[in-house]
Amino acid sequence: MPDNPDRTDNELMQMLAGGDRTAFEPLVVRHGPACRRLARALVGNPEGADDVLQKAFVAAYRGAGNFRGDASVKTWLLTITRNTAYRHRKQNQKHEDGVPLLELGLGAGWGGDDPETAAMRAQQRDVLSRALGSLAEEEREILTLRDLEQMTGPETAELLGLSLAAMKSRLHRARLRLAAALRSEGGAHGGA
Repeated sequence: MPDNPDRTDNELMQMLAGGDRTAFEPLVVRHGPACRRLARALVGNPEGADDVLQKAFVAAYRGAGNFRGDASVKTWLLTITRNTAYRHRKQNQKHEDGVPLLELGLGAGWGGDDPETAAMRAQQRDVLSRALGSLAEEEREILTLRDLEQMTGPETAELLGLSLAAMKSRLHRARLRLAAALRSEGGAHGGA
């Protein structure tokens, strides 16, 4: 197996399109976590997210020759994941409202040995999870892409099929709704 971790995403895609199967694993390692978090935010449960992720990466593998390079490989993979998640939701017509923060990666760094601190952090995660779960799918999606995945504005707009101005407006509204949801969930009571 060639040592591919030092290759760029575009080089790996060219290798994959040319039939080099070893080029796929580094892409999965690099972008799998982001795709999983997006799938989890859109589908609402870990099992469904795993199904979506598997189908999305199979589609990406099979469609590697169709990658044009107009967008980054990450954006291309997230778009495939997004479309796969929508198909999954349509087929299953189920959605859990709660979005566990640890599944989304928001709980990182919140650990502590102090039981009081751990309990407080657990309560904060629960409040944030319920607040995120109360948002519309498109709001969770844009918050996941911009704030969790730290995609740029243009990348997010492209992935969502929006103008940059429309993406900024939607993101602003989503952040406002999250703040309001946090206040209604009791997130403000722990502040100074």
